[in-house]
Amino acid sequence: MVVTFTRRALVTLSLLAAAASSSCAAFDSDRSGIVVTTNILGDITRNVVGDQAEVTMLMAADADPHSFGVSAQQAASLEQAELLIHNGLGLEEGVISHVEAAVGTGVPDLAVGESVDPIDYTADETAGQPDPHFWTDPVRVREAVDVIADQVIEQVPGVDAEQIRANADEYRSQIDDLHDSTTELFSRIPDQHRKLVTNHHVFGYLAQRYDFEIIGAVIPSGTTLASPSGSDLKDLADAVAESGVPVVFADSSQPDRLVQAMAEETGVDIEIIPLFTESLTRPENGAGTYLEMARSNAEAIAEGLGGQ
Repeated sequence: MVVTFTRRALVTLSLLAAAASSSCAAFDSDRSGIVVTTNILGDITRNVVGDQAEVTMLMAADADPHSFGVSAQQAASLEQAELLIHNGLGLEEGVISHVEAAVGTGVPDLAVGESVDPIDYTADETAGQPDPHFWTDPVRVREAVDVIADQVIEQVPGVDAEQIRANADEYRSQIDDLHDSTTELFSRIPDQHRKLVTNHHVFGYLAQRYDFEIIGAVIPSGTTLASPSGSDLKDLADAVAESGVPVVFADSSQPDRLVQAMAEETGVDIEIIPLFTESLTRPENGAGTYLEMARSNAEAIAEGLGGQ
């Protein structure tokens, strides 16, 4: 009886093991597509992937990457992705817990910002913290294209590696053209005008790449979720007056009330020029792709600072 029981137990264990293996295989086969948190990274990824895999973006057009959230259905989709691409460096404040949960279940992920030689903020309360806004530097976006291509080839079954490489080569060429045209545009700006004031700290990478000085930000933070104090506004207004900066660049999706508050607080009358800094727009609104957004911003900055 003991021998019979042992044989039956072994058979049962074998069947359970086979079922578990089948279940794992089914779970793995249920994974599909690439999920990307932000729309800027989503556009870059789609240019790399082309028609080789489905790319789903969580963040809608005109949303704020610091504050956007996801639905329960979107959160579930993260755990079924073949590859999860996110910015990292603290950018996606509203979805980071969902990203971490998906990674905890074994979903392969790529934190792009961590892979493109990130810099730290250098001013105000953000000093020493990693700056996630690398997309304001086309050279780093070019690096991101290679990083994304490598991970898609490695992690997403069934893609044509040769086609992914070809897509990446073509897109890098377009980014090189963007960098060249931006360099030429900014070269027209007089040295004494190569200074930036923004509604929050978002152009550190651009300033480093193209030799601008950051005077300050209306919100002394790297996130749009912070708020300035009266003393913050006064300090910035004093810096603006001393530097002779002619304009403040504010995100086009944000109201200009903070810049107006600075003027009211200090009596400084300053022009506001909108830029697309944190999000792509709908196609008809001027920044439907990363390349379109970056070109528009370069032209606006050059014009605002006397480079055209």
